[in-house]
Amino acid sequence: MHTYQPKNFRDRPQNIDNTGRKKRLKPKQPKGKWYNRRLIVGWFLILFLVLAPFIKIGGEPFMLFDIAHRRFSLFGVTIWAQDSFLLAMIMLVLVVSIVLFTVAFGRIWCGWACPQTLFMELVFRPIEYLFDGNLRQGNKKKKTKLRVFGKHLTFFLVAILITHVFIYWFTGPKRLLEIMTAPISENYLGLMLMFFISVFYYWIYAFFREQVCTMICPYGRMQGVLLDSKSISVIYDYKRGEPRGASTAGDCIDCKRCISVCPTGIDIKNGSQLECVNCTACIDECNIVMKRLGKPENLIRFDSFQGIETGKRSFGNARTYGYSVVLLILFIVLAFTIAKRNPIETSLLRVPGTIYQEVDDKNYSNIYNLKIINKTNSDKTLNIELISPLMGNIQITTDIIDLNKRGKIESVAIIKIPKLLITKHSTPITIGIYENEELLETYTTNFVGP
Repeated sequence: MHTYQPKNFRDRPQNIDNTGRKKRLKPKQPKGKWYNRRLIVGWFLILFLVLAPFIKIGGEPFMLFDIAHRRFSLFGVTIWAQDSFLLAMIMLVLVVSIVLFTVAFGRIWCGWACPQTLFMELVFRPIEYLFDGNLRQGNKKKKTKLRVFGKHLTFFLVAILITHVFIYWFTGPKRLLEIMTAPISENYLGLMLMFFISVFYYWIYAFFREQVCTMICPYGRMQGVLLDSKSISVIYDYKRGEPRGASTAGDCIDCKRCISVCPTGIDIKNGSQLECVNCTACIDECNIVMKRLGKPENLIRFDSFQGIETGKRSFGNARTYGYSVVLLILFIVLAFTIAKRNPIETSLLRVPGTIYQEVDDKNYSNIYNLKIINKTNSDKTLNIELISPLMGNIQITTDIIDLNKRGKIESVAIIKIPKLLITKHSTPITIGIYENEELLETYTTNFVGP
């Protein structure tokens, strides 16, 4: 099999010069059908990021990560910190999905859906074109202190807006509005946190930029071990393009226009590189050149190494099918777990440092800390009974517990058991939590005796 060997190799990232200092990349604005598609997808995802916490499903937020109260809303389903198995399943599904998606389609997430890329290329880059001029249109504006100040002031204001979007994914819009309208003295630490996060975002988008993708994000390095010859990614057709040059037999005239629009500054003709985020800017730019030269388009395109070599593009292989089967099984298990999840979560733990109490000549008692969490979106009226042993009783502050939706109650429970049933130091007991005679959950603990 013929293998194309790149002519140029490099020993450092494209945005670092030979002295080790960062070079500021100034890519031209892309233009073409792939860029238009990316604009549509990108702005849809930005709107999703902005609006998702506002959307309600069954009274619950579509997306909300309420870390302070240790509960999460995903697609309208509330998941509590106590749902450790469910959280583990969600994380496992996410990891397998990322692996499967990367094996099949490379780093397309980075160029089309990653928030870093979305805000950089669709928000901050157009602001820069507005103040500095668009190199594609040949209207580079004169750099003045007023333009520089205006650009960075706009960057910082947009960074503040992004910070608010980030925060209300964790607080919810209503709680964020309460914080914003409250006196500063009541939320001084929150205001400082918001300010520092805004400064951090400003620094990222104004100065650090593509280095997030090339130096910090581990996903680019993951693709190095996940991609294979059938993975679909942005690739240069070296069989058609080589040898390069204006007067050679290859279609590539080595105009370097593909480099001028690349947000990470790489030369896609040198093969697969960890900096490539599959943004497709080079595809559009090369197609413009090919059209002017009267040559077929898609010298650079979405394809695989196998597709370039054989002309048959296919990402189906044992790894892809294996990951797909595993992911399908995980989705089924996750759906079953959510469907069968208990509507309440009960905890009954003996008060630390206590032993049994002799109530009278017939009964022993133990004192427990009782906590019940209502995981549903409806109010519940509960009562608690001792299931095993049948002889005995449980006492709390009230016989009937009124529990609001997503609410919880913490109380002290006293359980009495006849002495004749306590034949050893630790005896298993079971309580039941009922709603209208319906058993919602059982909980087993130990009763300590002499």
